Amino acid sequence: MTSERARVTTFVAVSPADAFDVFTTEIDAWWRRGARFRGASNASELCFERDAAGVGTCLVERAPGERFEIGRVLVWEPGKRLAFEWRQRNFASGECTEVEVRFEEAPSGTRVTLEHRGWEAIHHGHPAPHGLRGEAFSSMIGVHWGQLLTGYRTYVGA
Repeated sequence: MTSERARVTTFVAVSPADAFDVFTTEIDAWWRRGARFRGASNASELCFERDAAGVGTCLVERAPGERFEIGRVLVWEPGKRLAFEWRQRNFASGECTEVEVRFEEAPSGTRVTLEHRGWEAIHHGHPAPHGLRGEAFSSMIGVHWGQLLTGYRTYVGA
């Protein structure tokens, strides 16, 4: 694949610090449920695990008797930026993409921009793109993240 990426933006009526906090500490509450959005089950829990300093170290999905590491945190800048690796359960060892989320002050709140990139690291023929390439694939991923950020915006209270 060649640089397929998706970028989606939403607005929330809270400060960048609060927007970041809700995104990271309450991710399980706003992240949609169902097989399309959760790999394990509707009973799974999403969370950013943190080190002793309170800094996010990885995004994980937990279900009874199971822990799946979606990806390591690459950047943790509260109120500004978050970046983490993204792995689906069917990715081969060493395959991962990257998600970056920016929190920018805007009139009466925060503009939240999410970009998912790095799909060229996934082997050709992988089922994740559903046979799509280029703009069609980027649009599909954009719709997926758009649905998730709509849930986030609704949860925060736009």
